[in-house]
Amino acid sequence: MSPPDTNLKKQERRHIGPLIGIALVVIFGVGIIVYWTGEEVATAPEEENAIVEESETIEGEGTVAVPAAPTE
Repeated sequence: MSPPDTNLKKQERRHIGPLIGIALVVIFGVGIIVYWTGEEVATAPEEENAIVEESETIEGEGTVAVPAAPTE
């Protein structure tokens, strides 16, 4: 059942403001998340031992990653 006096044009006019507000808040939130993630990546410390130079096979252990020697 629907209400007897439905005026779609009037309802459209009443809802346009809140819909634009919701869209702006969503865009702002996504922008903050992207900025925060980029800032975390840009300021992350660089670890010299994180580079894997080669892998060695140890008997019974399988393949083990060996960290690269630090460069000075």
